Amino acid sequence: MAPVFGLHILLLAWLCRLPAQVVLGLWPTGSWPGLTSSAPAHPSTLLLRRLGERVQRLRGSAGPDPGPRAGWLQQPLDPFNSSDDRTFLQRYWVNDRHWAGGDAPVFLHLGGEGSLGPGSVMTGHPEALAPALGALVISLEHRFYGLSVPAGGLGLAQLRYLSSRHALADAASARLALSRLLNVSSASAWVCFGGSYAGALASWARLKLPHLFAAAVASSAPVRAVLDFAEYNAVVSRGLASAAVGGSPECRAAVSSAFAQVEWRLRMGGAARSTLRTELGACGSLSRAEDRAELLEALQALVGGAVQYDGQTGAPLSVRQLCGLLLEGARNGSHPEAYFGLRLAVQIVLHSLGQRCLSASRAQTVAQLKDTEPQASGLGDRQWLYQTCTEFGFYVTCENAECPFPQFPALPSHLELCEQVFGLSASSVARAVTQTNSYYGGQAPGATRVLFVNGDIDPWHMLSVTQASGGSKAALLIPGASHCADMAPERPSDPTSLRSGRQVSEERPWCHPLSGLHSPLGAHSALSSLHRASCTSCKPGSGR
Repeated sequence: MAPVFGLHILLLAWLCRLPAQVVLGLWPTGSWPGLTSSAPAHPSTLLLRRLGERVQRLRGSAGPDPGPRAGWLQQPLDPFNSSDDRTFLQRYWVNDRHWAGGDAPVFLHLGGEGSLGPGSVMTGHPEALAPALGALVISLEHRFYGLSVPAGGLGLAQLRYLSSRHALADAASARLALSRLLNVSSASAWVCFGGSYAGALASWARLKLPHLFAAAVASSAPVRAVLDFAEYNAVVSRGLASAAVGGSPECRAAVSSAFAQVEWRLRMGGAARSTLRTELGACGSLSRAEDRAELLEALQALVGGAVQYDGQTGAPLSVRQLCGLLLEGARNGSHPEAYFGLRLAVQIVLHSLGQRCLSASRAQTVAQLKDTEPQASGLGDRQWLYQTCTEFGFYVTCENAECPFPQFPALPSHLELCEQVFGLSASSVARAVTQTNSYYGGQAPGATRVLFVNGDIDPWHMLSVTQASGGSKAALLIPGASHCADMAPERPSDPTSLRSGRQVSEERPWCHPLSGLHSPLGAHSALSSLHRASCTSCKPGSGR
């Protein structure tokens, strides 16, 4: 029997309507691989997206890969216009090695703002839960990302068919089409999984399509759209000072000191600025104010990424490692400034990402984002910027006292990018954010049978659901855990709170894994009450 761990035990208890204490301790200890995910990043700095892509790629290759099947669905380009017969091909992956057939459940992993590979069905929550429930695991790549890009390029005429609402329509039609293609019983319950933006999609699929999806598990899901995401850097500041992840007040002060040095050298101009450019490996000349702001944003993304992806496979620097560099730089007699430690951190990240230099050209960023040809890498920078401009905002700023960085980036700079690339005014972006929250409900989405999982040092938990509200919606906030950490492979460096959720004492017989999931009505009943362990600010597996 495949090992299942603390958080997965909570999910099993939830899916089978068992009290957590009945299920805890039933499974042997071991390790479990992670699910591919991607993370939202503010659009004018692409560094966070590169960090997220690296984490996703390495996490997705963590588990065994005996060869899941890939397939293609012909989907309507405009699902809301029945007279439009244009279509595109959408990629999906299938893992049926644990499928019991009959009316066994189906786990659908929804893709987010990036390419989706075979690891999406071979690792993570769905794969770990599938053996116990005999589930079929399927993943669906998001339209306009990866290889699921409609023909015709990425011009505005095409991008009007890119939104979370279109993605939900794809999930609905894919559920019906795949049921026929794979001979899935009409009595099988479908459960959505996702992380980050895709986690929000999973929760919204349950909210808007409850007749198709019986439940959802949403990891690090930013369900509240926000124009000015100042809370991001407030959490980064707390993470840098948190002893639980290797931070300290001294580290946070060292970050501020290092950035003050960068600002001073930029203001001095001349030889000081030229030396700074060389020492930090900046791509541009830094002669323009907008380029200097671009450099500061890239450096902030580097520090923010260390907190957001703390301790995860593929992350170049953890909080502990970053703080070590900064504090050592401050203590080193020949290099008395924490600035020296920041220089080393830049070198490590650039080497890890395979980049020659650090982006510091606003014009180059704009030119890259205005390119309407799909990227061979499948990263989808232009597409994600479009979604932030037309749905979500998510613009990270540094405009309050908690921010450890200079007072950049400013919100107008982000909004200007929407105007420069897509011709969208600041007022239209603000209206779009308001409409998104009105449509989905923000942090009070009203969906039932959704389990929200977050880490408290992940800046994105500020936009997610972290408190349970009623008997059919649960929230788990894991102390010391970073972005989508619950989906990642177990590592010795994991926080104790996360590691303890993957440990149990012994294996015992368990209930029939498909109990209550044999029919849509049965699923309705089985998932109507959540176990007591789905609580806020508790350790997974604690039974509280």
